[in-house]
Amino acid sequence: MTGSETTTAARELLIRCWLFKNLPGKWLETLADLAQFRRYPAGTIIFREGEECPGIYVVAEGRVRVYKLAASGKEHILHFADVGMTFAEVAAIGHFPCPASAEAIEECRCLLLPMPEVQALLNQHHDLCRHLLTGMTFWIRQLVGLLEDLVLRDATSRLAGYLLRFAESVDSKTVVLPMSKKDLANHLNLTSETLSRTLRRLADIGAIELPDHQKIQLLQMQKLQAIADGTPPAEFE
Repeated sequence: MTGSETTTAARELLIRCWLFKNLPGKWLETLADLAQFRRYPAGTIIFREGEECPGIYVVAEGRVRVYKLAASGKEHILHFADVGMTFAEVAAIGHFPCPASAEAIEECRCLLLPMPEVQALLNQHHDLCRHLLTGMTFWIRQLVGLLEDLVLRDATSRLAGYLLRFAESVDSKTVVLPMSKKDLANHLNLTSETLSRTLRRLADIGAIELPDHQKIQLLQMQKLQAIADGTPPAEFE
């Protein structure tokens, strides 16, 4: 891929990304010019918690999981970054070490905006800072939602809410899980046994159907929404 082709591909990817899509054209071009595409085989650790942040990543192909490890070795998955999503953006903009680790869970191709160049632009151009601050509000909303799920919702509400959000993101009532059920349970702070039991309960009341190991058919959206909101139907009690 020539330099001009790389810049064009980078710009098209940045436009799809919530953090950058509202940037004026001049800033999209500037960031696209300094961007680098990198490939990671499945299982590659892209960076580890505590390491110097390489920069802002945008997923172009594949899927990345971002996770933290407790001192005990227990792992908690913070989120999955799919095509068009960013990761390490907070550390790169805030100029601090990586607060979590990132792993390619399938072969990935990512766009990297190197931190030294990003920091130089932020130090010189307040207009760019303002636009990126607006884009960062999306990430803050996601974080608040994650905290709300973990603190205020039980296992069933968490799972129902996840299924509804996923169905909305793919515009389909058929959810094909993009990760193993073990990873999904970890992300929702559940045990694998609790996840399986909760899926079965949702199927038993007719809210979902489980045609195979990774596929979930959402049948009764209103019932799932009530469960996600903490007001489950009587038959679920």
